[in-house]
Amino acid sequence: MDSNVKSGRVTILDVAAAAGVSKSTVSRILDERLPSSDNDTARKVRQIAEELGYVRDVSAASLRRGQTMTIGVIVPRLTDTVMAMLYEAIARACARSGRIALVATTDEQVEGELRAAESLLQRGVDGLILATARDDDDLPNILTKRSVPFVLALRTDGKSLSSIGDDGLGGYLATRHLLDLGHRRIGIIAGPGYASSARGRQEGYVRALGEQGIDPDPDLIVDSTFSIDAGTDAALTLMRLTSPPTAIFAVNDNTAIGAMSALINLGLKVPEDVSLVGYNDIPIVGCLPTPLTTLRVPFDQIAMTALDLLISGRSRPRDPIQMAAPTLIPRRSTIANTRKEPTAAFATREG
Repeated sequence: MDSNVKSGRVTILDVAAAAGVSKSTVSRILDERLPSSDNDTARKVRQIAEELGYVRDVSAASLRRGQTMTIGVIVPRLTDTVMAMLYEAIARACARSGRIALVATTDEQVEGELRAAESLLQRGVDGLILATARDDDDLPNILTKRSVPFVLALRTDGKSLSSIGDDGLGGYLATRHLLDLGHRRIGIIAGPGYASSARGRQEGYVRALGEQGIDPDPDLIVDSTFSIDAGTDAALTLMRLTSPPTAIFAVNDNTAIGAMSALINLGLKVPEDVSLVGYNDIPIVGCLPTPLTTLRVPFDQIAMTALDLLISGRSRPRDPIQMAAPTLIPRRSTIANTRKEPTAAFATREG
């Protein structure tokens, strides 16, 4: 090994001189964004780099490419476990490609989304991943006009590059699971109409009912937000019906948790009186006193696809909306329906 390497910061030229190869060879071998080479030269270069204490200067390399190697991520709020899980998955995907993810929140406000985007763009991010798409959202159009690279995640506007779960399939699987257990009067806590994820899950619910010749009952469809409190209110609305449901599909685990709380407070048992299905499989739902049947969303797959679309966005795929299939996770919150007629439990127990 070359003993003339100077003290101080070790450069790529030092590694190249010690290994007896060109600077470009060392650069290619040590670039974490490229597939790892496994030959004698590559192993020698990596060994020498480690012995010399070489640390790749990511900022200098990024400047040479005109990039900052940072990705902006915009979510409604990080107190929402689903959004926190998505952001963490994006951060992991970025780390694997030598990038850093910066996050900003909007509190589900259109004005907040614009401020978050401007803040991230002022920090020089190379592109944006948005988990905030909604019907009244003009940000995708603004970004397109400004030629800012962006991808939508979890929600889509139907035209922009998007990486989402197959929400129609998920809603179908949840409802079909309840139908297979003999439930016919199935309520749905449908989420907010402005979110494509909620609409897709409701469409899957309607499709599954239709296969069984069941017309959706408007009384059994309750719009909500994605919050726990909204789930509580929606479940109370459903159980006030003259013919309440024997099962409830909540299109979000938070609303399912709220629904479970409401049912328990009414003196009802889950699943003996009402079966309950959620969506997303956030960590807590498997640890509830009655573990929740839910749909598991592949957040890592969605995140990796979103980053791939962002990086290669100029070469648009044939279908701009890429979907990842959810998986039904049956737990103890759902059982077979043994009652021929639903019980008006709310009216009975509230007197």
